[in-house]
Formats: sequence, C-alpha cells, structure tokens
Amino acid sequence: MSCFIGRVSIVTGGTRGIGAAITERLVREGAHVAAIYASNSAAADDLASRLSGEAGSVSTHQADIGDADACRGVVAAVVDAHGRIDHLVSNAGLLVENRARSMTLEEWDSAIRVNLSASFYLTQAVLGPMLDQGFGRIVYVSSVTALMGSPVEAGYGAAKAGLFGLSRSVAREVARRGITVNTVVPGVFETDMTNSMTPESQDAIRKMIPLGRRGDPAELAHAVAFLLDERAAYVTGSVVAVDGGLSMGG
Repeated sequence: MSCFIGRVSIVTGGTRGIGAAITERLVREGAHVAAIYASNSAAADDLASRLSGEAGSVSTHQADIGDADACRGVVAAVVDAHGRIDHLVSNAGLLVENRARSMTLEEWDSAIRVNLSASFYLTQAVLGPMLDQGFGRIVYVSSVTALMGSPVEAGYGAAKAGLFGLSRSVAREVARRGITVNTVVPGVFETDMTNSMTPESQDAIRKMIPLGRRGDPAELAHAVAFLLDERAAYVTGSVVAVDGGLSMGG
C-alpha cells in the first residue's frame, strides 16, 4: 500500500512542467495535492481534469507566492479544507536572465522574492501544522545553476543557491520533531521551454550532459517522492542532484 494515501501535499508551480509531474506522481499514489499556480488557469484546469479518477485528488489554487500574505492564505485554506499538511514541495521559479553588471534592482528583487523568499514564506506557514502533527516533509527545488553558475543568471543562481542554506538551517531546527527538509537540484529536463529551443541549442545542451539526454520530468518526480516518503525519515539536510551528471562539469 502506498504511504501517500491520505497525505496532503502543497506543490508550488504544480500545474506545468516539472511541478505537474510531481503533482501527478503524488495524486496517483493517493495523496491530495494542492497545486499552486501563478496565472495559467487553462493548464491548471487541464491537469485537474486529467487527474480526476486517480487514487488521490487535486485542487488548484492561484496565488502570488512571492507575497507572504498570499502564502499564508493558501496554507490556511488547505488546512481548513483537509485538517493537515504533510508535504511542501516548493518548486515554482522565475527565471530572470541578465548579467550582474546590467541587472536592475527590480530584476534582482524579483529573482530573490520568487526563487528564495517564497520558500521561506511557505515554510513558515506549514511548520505550525507539521509540528502539531509531529510529521512533515519539505522539499525545495533548486537549479543546476546554483551549482555551476551562469553568466546571465546572477539573481536566479544566487536565489536558488540560497535554498541550500535555508533547507539545512530549517532541517537542523526541526530534526527532532518528525520533519525533514531537503533540496533537489534538477538539471535540464524535457519541458515546453527546452522543447522550444532551436535544434542547435538542444544539441549543444545534450552534449554537455554525461548521460547524453535531457531528463524526463517523471524522473525528478521520483526523486521528490522518495524524499517525501515516510521511509526517508533518515534523510534530512541533503542536496540531491538530479541532472544526468551535468553538475560534474567536463
């Protein structure tokens, strides 16, 4: 029997790409997933329709996760509806591309707010219910940019690297309270964004990856599901790269 049956999960950016794959995995394993999205209601409706009739269930919630009040509101709504929160997967991200010397303060603030501060806001909000129930799993989704750097992603890379420190600090804070906190680091995956690249760009990226291919979002969802599993209780403060070896360099 799946250990996700009856569990309640929040997945931000949970209706498209990697987030949708995580939502699908958890719903099919029996969890209820509150999938948070920013603006694409069509994608949210399509996901909810596609997952109807599965072992678990899904609800979709539109919110600006870069706003602390909005994060608290979503968490409160989920607790009111389901009485608990077992999992937080902080996956949503905003790619702001610019070189450090020309990045505006607004671009920097946006990158930090959505890619780092949102995870802090959500963590603050879910820790109360998790501590009360004596169980919780928190997974942050970082980026290979945090490990390798990028000349045009200073703000994004800084924010995604900040998740390492956040996760390990919170992991230490709650380690003896039944809550684990970990970070996964995805590399390049088959998403709408990568599929829209030119064949030349796709080929160049593929040659950088030791495994010779982009990842399937279901493969990242599998890594996340492992960290959320009750049986992963001895894994906390970890940074798990799921990138086909890309971050090894070479």
